[in-house]
Amino acid sequence: MNPFGFLRVTAACTSTSVANPKSNRLAIQTALQGFSDSDVVVFGELCLSGYTCGELFTQRTLLDACLAELIALAQAVKTKQLVVVGLPFALQGKLFNVAAVLGDGNILGMVPKQHLPTYQEFYEGRWFQSGSTHLPSEVELSLESSSVGVDSFYRTKLCVPFGTDLLFTCGQAVVGIEICEDLWVPIPPSSQQTLAGANVLLNLSASNETVGKASYRKKLVAMQSGKCIAAYAYASAGPTESTTDLVFGGHCFVSENGSILSESKRVGTGLGIHASQAPPHTEETPLSEATLFLHSFATADVDLDRLDHDRRITGTMHQLNSPQFHRTFRRIPFELNYEVGQGVSSRLQRYVDAHPFVPDESAELEERCNEIFEIQCAALAKRVSMLPTNLPLVIGVSGGLDSTLALIVAAQMLDATGLPKDRLIGITMPGFGTSQQTRSNASQLTELLGLSLETIDIREQCLNVFRDLNHQPLGISLHGRTVDSLQTELEHLPNERRHDLVFENVQARVRTLLLMNRGFVIGTGDLSESALGWSTYNADHMSMYNVNCSVPKTLVKFLVKHVATTRYTGEIQRILLDIVDTPISPELLPLTVNKSLHQNTEATLGPYELHDFFLYHFVRGGASPEKILLLARNAKFSTVYSEELISSVLKTFLRRFFSAQFKRTCVPDGPKVGTVSLSPRGDWRMPTDANPSAWLDSSSLRRSLWQIRD
Repeated sequence: MNPFGFLRVTAACTSTSVANPKSNRLAIQTALQGFSDSDVVVFGELCLSGYTCGELFTQRTLLDACLAELIALAQAVKTKQLVVVGLPFALQGKLFNVAAVLGDGNILGMVPKQHLPTYQEFYEGRWFQSGSTHLPSEVELSLESSSVGVDSFYRTKLCVPFGTDLLFTCGQAVVGIEICEDLWVPIPPSSQQTLAGANVLLNLSASNETVGKASYRKKLVAMQSGKCIAAYAYASAGPTESTTDLVFGGHCFVSENGSILSESKRVGTGLGIHASQAPPHTEETPLSEATLFLHSFATADVDLDRLDHDRRITGTMHQLNSPQFHRTFRRIPFELNYEVGQGVSSRLQRYVDAHPFVPDESAELEERCNEIFEIQCAALAKRVSMLPTNLPLVIGVSGGLDSTLALIVAAQMLDATGLPKDRLIGITMPGFGTSQQTRSNASQLTELLGLSLETIDIREQCLNVFRDLNHQPLGISLHGRTVDSLQTELEHLPNERRHDLVFENVQARVRTLLLMNRGFVIGTGDLSESALGWSTYNADHMSMYNVNCSVPKTLVKFLVKHVATTRYTGEIQRILLDIVDTPISPELLPLTVNKSLHQNTEATLGPYELHDFFLYHFVRGGASPEKILLLARNAKFSTVYSEELISSVLKTFLRRFFSAQFKRTCVPDGPKVGTVSLSPRGDWRMPTDANPSAWLDSSSLRRSLWQIRD
């Protein structure tokens, strides 16, 4: 187990020799050799005997052989990992379908199946009894027959916990177990296990393949993991079971909080049967069987730390007061390799998205983008419907990404509601740092969209404010200065003198003054700027309604590009793509002498893709700085940015995130579109005076990212 809370879980399907427990045990042992770095390994239902034994389940020979091979397997599992296998088990004249839990050479417990399917192709009630009946809390395992050839060591009696009230614990990991049909009932046992603290759920299954069943199965597991805010590993029997009437597909997958992290192939997805997948054949596993071997598995590192975080913030899962939902469970400890301070493997077996806010390039891409736009449009439409019909809608268009997205959303809202386009006025307000490129793009785009456009040069008003404040912008005396002479002087300043916060703030606030006095202002500031405080308080920080408030910069850029390439052609498309490629800048500091931009936001703050990555994992997952660096490495940022830059930008993010809370405490209304929002009325209520020292002093920020070993 990883000190950052990652638990490596494997769901596996091995070759089955029906009613041949020794062969099945050897296949499991062989498979385990390949899973030595997994913390938890779960195999399919009744994998020691085979699920399709039928009347042979009642034979003492088979039952004794399964028990003998279980004990032999337990002795073979010497590593500090949890291994779960299935077998038939006789107790008090009854037969149970059980999951046996093995660890460090011992049988830690046995969990019987509770819900037995006896419908359509399933007939388990013919042989097995439900584990929900009154049963002893412990069982003695002993062998009554010497015919199975077990040596004297195994003749000792073992006392093993037994029942449906067992959870297996190691550090953060609390493991609950259910078997196949248990999941398919209205209230699965895993739901009760979750309420008792289980965060890793295992399912030993024998689910046959029929058309469309795999899709339903995946949705069922994903939904249960989401409802339980847990990891869920599902291992099914494979096609080497008897095919008299059914084919089992070997479907294995691992889910976490509603998402599938890893999935094996299965019968029906082109898995095929290849000799190259077979383990070495032995006398117990003849070559003919090895050739037909089908081995499938899914491995993923589940994030227990994030699951615990999500449970802490989702209080409703702890509000069930009915006694039927709160069983008393026994906790059985087990051990895992957990060496704090010995270095942490940076190679996670899970996909870490470098752009967690951006939709995947998939068949659902158009649907996701439409959904975002429609949420923004519906939100704005409702607010506009409450306004006087003669009140103009106003948006400041700068030719940058944020105002472009807001402009597109507002235009789409007008079309959707049937409001006249002249209701919306785009105002461009060039200042001392406005480039010709952004000014031209803002003006042309507004006009091409059929919207009204006004241009107000703010430099004269700013000059008057500087005089009223007795301020010398960037150290330049204003005596006898005109707008043009000041502009020329500003452009010839050396780089070391191009810093003046008052100079920037005056321009930003003059723009807001003009917008607010013109009509109902649609805000353009995005989620990334809110997180970093990259706005002038009571200037671009403020509006009457902000449609971009929970859209981060990486998503803004993606959406504008997506709209350009899928909804527009010609000149509008060209302008939109040019805006996407333009360096991000507030354009508040003067241009250089060659009229190029001096102010580049990402050169000052660091890349927005890093900030958005940090924001997602800090807010959505509650990750520590050290864990964020580990995730950043697995997101392959190291191939783009240096270790020093990644660590430096993370420090910048943490400092600015804490110091910017006073701005977030006072923000306009706006819609939440994703899982991360910083609205003080909803998702993020943080004191303005919070101190970031505990985060900045983290050991992760005092050492190099690359001290985390491969």
